[in-house]
Amino acid sequence: MEKINCDLTPMKENLENGIKHLIHLLQSNLNRIGNENYCVLGSLEDAKNQLNSIEFTASSYYLGCYLSSFTDAFNELSTTVQHLSKLKHGALIVVERFDSIETIIQKGTKIGAMLTSKLLESIFYPGNPLHDGAVLIRENVVVSAANVLPLTKKVYDKKKLGTRHRAALGISEQSDALALVVSEETGQISFAFDGNLYPLNTTQPIVF
Repeated sequence: MEKINCDLTPMKENLENGIKHLIHLLQSNLNRIGNENYCVLGSLEDAKNQLNSIEFTASSYYLGCYLSSFTDAFNELSTTVQHLSKLKHGALIVVERFDSIETIIQKGTKIGAMLTSKLLESIFYPGNPLHDGAVLIRENVVVSAANVLPLTKKVYDKKKLGTRHRAALGISEQSDALALVVSEETGQISFAFDGNLYPLNTTQPIVF
């Protein structure tokens, strides 16, 4: 994993506060676990929920860090994936970073247009001939669509991990690109980076 040099102050503060609160909760349980009149089970459920919330905050924070130096179109990307998530329109968006991925992918249809939410949503609209492949973004430009990405070679449960997610992981294993994925089954938004898949919270606005 690369060294992080990022200042998204409000989100960073939320992440720090969430971790501190979770530590306090767990320490409180540790101090009271010998008390026969106190059961930690309910509090552990709270801790689990807090941990999930922290994970979503951390995912948004690091997503912003990984993308901030490579594209200015954060708002457009955020709007796009959230709209697609609500509609349950599947999508796979690859943002190229330092490594060129031209030799790794099977090239699709050249677009060469400035990135906008309307353009991306139209590409991934069901029935569009380009919607099944991956969109390649370089800086603020939609370079191409309907690209075919290499699938991850790691063994996963295919019922739980669809082709889009396996492709997102595959490109992130072979390059430093970041891939955003929207599941057409659940609407869940995730991103793949450095061979790992991270979920994003779809119940709150995503701020990159």
